[in-house]
Amino acid sequence: MGKLFKIGQIINTHGVKGEVKVYPLTQEVDKFKRLKTVLVDGIEKKILGVKFQKDRVILKIEGIESMNDAETYKQKYIEIPRANEPELPPDTYYVADLKECIVYDTNEKELGRVFDVISTPNNDVYWIKEPKELLIPVLRDIVLDVNIDSKKIIIKPVGEWQDED
Repeated sequence: MGKLFKIGQIINTHGVKGEVKVYPLTQEVDKFKRLKTVLVDGIEKKILGVKFQKDRVILKIEGIESMNDAETYKQKYIEIPRANEPELPPDTYYVADLKECIVYDTNEKELGRVFDVISTPNNDVYWIKEPKELLIPVLRDIVLDVNIDSKKIIIKPVGEWQDED
């Protein structure tokens, strides 16, 4: 099947007819409207209905007919094949790809793997958890190169852009 993207996590049931409440793991929640099938717990299932409720998505999924059925899917991920994702513009990356990257500074010092990407109003931030927690603002003068193919991100040395506490 190839690489899969997690686009949501089932967090609860919704109603008595087997609908599930999904926490979206994508900024493009409209994507759920276009889906015909998804993988739930590794099994392909048809999407029978999509609704939106505040910052959550309500899905009616094939084979989930009751609240009891829906209950068994809590905490499971909604996934789609990577092939279903559109090509991105230059210098734009999928978080899943960034999370496979190791960050180095220009002195070739390894700083750690991207644990997550935090969205802020001004710019994204790469979050490194280990070996030492580090938050890296995604700005052109700090992040110098991102190479998804080699799973490598090059940044300016931390001392040049971060104040020491």
